[in-house]
Amino acid sequence: MNRRSFLTISATLAAGALAACAPVPAPQLGTDGKPLPKLYPIKPGDKAAIEYRMLDGVNALRRARGVPPLRLDALLTSAAATHSRDMAVQNRPWHFGSDGSSPLDRVARTGYDGILLGENISETYETETETLAAWMGEADTRSVILDPRARDMGFAWFQEKNGKIWWTLVTGGPKP
Repeated sequence: MNRRSFLTISATLAAGALAACAPVPAPQLGTDGKPLPKLYPIKPGDKAAIEYRMLDGVNALRRARGVPPLRLDALLTSAAATHSRDMAVQNRPWHFGSDGSSPLDRVARTGYDGILLGENISETYETETETLAAWMGEADTRSVILDPRARDMGFAWFQEKNGKIWWTLVTGGPKP
């Protein structure tokens, strides 16, 4: 190695080391004194990638528990999308639609041939993988994801202009 290349490499390493020592900016705080959420902007072209990241994550968790994998179902996804948008309109995360519909009603309206087994919802600024982790942290939402009777999954979201995301995951299975 000649002297010139050594000095260039040394200068590059020193610059990287100095950058690593730079102070981390303090998070911006909201009026409640808590850090403001980091926005996760979803572009229209991200739909398939996000759906399949969630499906892959769910199936990895199911595989680890020895339960059959799920497949993404268009009808259940339609029911999930309807509810995500409706929760945003109502500005509250809950399982009932503004028209009084239940998850059972929404799935029936799509013409899904199986039965509804569960629905998970979330109001957050988090990514789909962070949302899945949060659902796995609670017994009731974890049971929806790991239900051994489930064979199908619908997954959708609605993102408001301010970045808030309303996530809905629906599981279904064959009629008994």
